[in-house]
Amino acid sequence: MDTILRGSAIYFFLLLIFRLAGKRSLEKATTFDFVLLLIIAEVTQQGLLGEDFSVTNALLLIVTLVLIDILLSLWKQRSHRIEWLIDGVPVVLLRDGVPLEERMRRERVDTEDILAEARRSHGLERLSQIRCAVLERNGCISIIPEAHAKA
Repeated sequence: MDTILRGSAIYFFLLLIFRLAGKRSLEKATTFDFVLLLIIAEVTQQGLLGEDFSVTNALLLIVTLVLIDILLSLWKQRSHRIEWLIDGVPVVLLRDGVPLEERMRRERVDTEDILAEARRSHGLERLSQIRCAVLERNGCISIIPEAHAKA
């Protein structure tokens, strides 16, 4: 029972931490972010297993974590509020070429991030060519070009 409680506690703690860290934290991972993720994985492994390194304990933890994930996905399908709490919502960062500074600051996105995606996805060079830029729930930026902008 200790294994299930420990696994559940760490699952929900990691969910909270990564939700608070924001959408862009994993989308634009740097080398240091990757190293930090490895360190978090090692610390998490130690917290999950404790002193019991048996295969049985590992299998029980895997089943616990997957079961929690399945239950949360089912709960999200039934409740938009839970889905919002866990996954967030898309955020409009730029409208009609004008950056929405407060939203961008809150999401830790700058105009260079938006322009980079605009160049990559549509070959656009200026903010004025963008009708809308949206930070999606998965951390990607979607660009909707102006109708007259080159595609």
